Amino acid sequence: MNITIKDVAKLAGVSQKTVSRTLNNEYGVHKATYAKVMAAVTALEYQPSFAARHLGGSRSYGIAFIYDNPNAYYVINMQEGILSSCKQHGYELVIHPCKANNTNLVKEIAIMIRRSSIAGLILTPPFSESPDFISEMHKLGVEIVTIKSGVSTMDTTSPGIFINDRQASYNLTQYLVDLGHKHIGFIAGGYEHKSTSERLLGYLQVMRKYNLATNLIFDGEYSFDSGAAGAEYLLSKEKALSAIFACNDEIAAGAVYSAKLMKLSIPEQLSVIGFENSPYSCQSYPALTTAEQPNAKIAENAANLLVSLLIKKKTNSITTEYTPQIVIRKSTARAADLFVR
Repeated sequence: MNITIKDVAKLAGVSQKTVSRTLNNEYGVHKATYAKVMAAVTALEYQPSFAARHLGGSRSYGIAFIYDNPNAYYVINMQEGILSSCKQHGYELVIHPCKANNTNLVKEIAIMIRRSSIAGLILTPPFSESPDFISEMHKLGVEIVTIKSGVSTMDTTSPGIFINDRQASYNLTQYLVDLGHKHIGFIAGGYEHKSTSERLLGYLQVMRKYNLATNLIFDGEYSFDSGAAGAEYLLSKEKALSAIFACNDEIAAGAVYSAKLMKLSIPEQLSVIGFENSPYSCQSYPALTTAEQPNAKIAENAANLLVSLLIKKKTNSITTEYTPQIVIRKSTARAADLFVR
């Protein structure tokens, strides 16, 4: 059955013009009316014609999510969050994966913006952490919201959401120290992502605070294999190593796998923590202690902010901050008095 705007209007008990005004996010639509119309849209699973909305007007209803991230769970959660906001506000989502090192990247995105009538961009690392790239995007005449690692007091050229990875990392490392761990290794992700350096800095702050060794660092990538290689390296480098801080859950799962191959018991002989609270944290055995980073909710908030900018045309910089919280599971325990390797 082909659901039309007439069907939505009939179910909501309003005129077709009111439905059109609601879907176009025009001023003057009362909250109660908006709620009735959107409830009817949801109930009927009505899909407005994206192309038709652009034929006669100057307004665009497309939002693009631009990313370069090897973590499938991260990307899926981001897409889900943005899509939730788009459906709620009548916008279309264009998903545009690309490579940050592409020399023709700006041209590529410019073509995408024109082809898909994009009104706004949601940028994630590493794009959101590049002032030069953001400047080029502004020149294309679109609104931009960024999601990046840092604190909300930092200077920013665009509204966005800051994730305080450094404080979360500090808290996780302090948790390990409080459990009696003194030899704590760190497995880094790729340094093209600022979250890596921020999480490393949080770890180093705690280690230096207690005059603990800061040379137990493995420079890896955000992958399971990198976690396995990092754990093997750290465990061979320091026989008294009792804990590993992995830059994300996928790395941590690899570290657990490697430790088990070396016949080490988790967490009795080695504690392992991750970051992000992705599905990897529960798929690993034992389940990983980690930091909760609700990427879908963060992405939905970013999309809501972008829609607000598109509707109200605010030019002032708006930033919010989120600090991931510790989730304690079975991969960590108090440091044993004696380690036999």
